[in-house]
Amino acid sequence: MLYVSHHCTNPYWNLAAEEYLLKEFHQPIFRLWRNGDSIIVGRYQNTLAEVDINYVKENGIKVVRRLTGGGAVFHDLGNLNFTFIEERIPGEDARAMFRRFTRPIIEALNGIGIKAYLEGRNDLLIDGLKFSGNAVCIHNNRILQHGTLLFSASMGNLAAALKSRPEKFIGKAVQSNRSRVTNISQHLPDSFPADIPPVTDIASFWNYLEQYICSRLPEIEPYTFTQADIEAIDALCREKYSQESWNFGSSPAYSFSKTAKLSGGIVELFMTVSKGTITELKIMGDYFFTLPTEEFCQKLIGTPHTIDAISNVLKEIPTTSYFNNIPAQELAGMFFE
Repeated sequence: MLYVSHHCTNPYWNLAAEEYLLKEFHQPIFRLWRNGDSIIVGRYQNTLAEVDINYVKENGIKVVRRLTGGGAVFHDLGNLNFTFIEERIPGEDARAMFRRFTRPIIEALNGIGIKAYLEGRNDLLIDGLKFSGNAVCIHNNRILQHGTLLFSASMGNLAAALKSRPEKFIGKAVQSNRSRVTNISQHLPDSFPADIPPVTDIASFWNYLEQYICSRLPEIEPYTFTQADIEAIDALCREKYSQESWNFGSSPAYSFSKTAKLSGGIVELFMTVSKGTITELKIMGDYFFTLPTEEFCQKLIGTPHTIDAISNVLKEIPTTSYFNNIPAQELAGMFFE
């Protein structure tokens, strides 16, 4: 087994590395890694139904789609992620996979006096509070299972960034199941065994977990990314994981609606999005106009459902002719929560 330790905190790059390790390596792999402020959405989720798009944009929070299933999770530097990649055991189902790969984490936490346990299929809890969500995918009989470990994450950012009103989105996308969460740091013991250096922060927690798990895995050896590895991951990051077409456009088809009182009157918007682009758009309300709304709507058909794409289109349209006294920036807000 290879132990891959790399301290990059770019979420686009780290998710690209996950795919690269899964598809290009043949050895079993254990990995620890961290991301800067980001929301990582599940493979088949509707991204816009999961995040507060205005909050993440204003606060520079990156949004990245991963290969694995499950719900959206918030990452920051107070969260440590772990990954196991191994061959699938014949007959092993998803529940058994989660048990197999979370067992070392539970045992490591138990080793410093924290009573962690697996509940349900894929959540790790302490005293009924979730500190780890886990997800899995399979490629050519090779399993990738990764999970979060909230150590000292910002709970305020977590709650605000993931805040959404899913009833505005109607579709087949998987909605996240919000749970009560906790940080591991809140459950640290007052004293540690003599042979274990005290865990006081995320860095010492990383060191402890690394030493504990690596000492119990047979024939494990450190692995450092080669220049060829880095170049391949850079390319995957650039061409896929940093692209809006992957992070937003891969969302399943959905409908979105919103009603708001704007400076020029009440506006009601009804929209259908497929493969990340607007395919149907209808706007109604008591606003005044000099150009027909149907013409405006037609100009937006085929536009990606992202803030930047819609804002760029609206810059080229005389919006106040279609909606008197409603500036483009105010109108752009109607396309999102």
